[in-house]
Amino acid sequence: MNSQVKHNDLHHVSVELTAEEALALTGVRFNGNPKVKAAARQKVRDAFEKTFDFSHQDKVDYELLK
Repeated sequence: MNSQVKHNDLHHVSVELTAEEALALTGVRFNGNPKVKAAARQKVRDAFEKTFDFSHQDKVDYELLK
């Protein structure tokens, strides 16, 4: 995952998760509901997309050097 964040420029990402979603991200498996982990990961992904600029990700490396 590439982003244009400088090392000295700290960003905080806040995500509201249910207790089950938080546990699923730590590795706990919910055999009765395997969608718990997928929902938690989607929430985290959405928060990152709102916080960081990923627009250059689709470009080829040599296009970034122009």
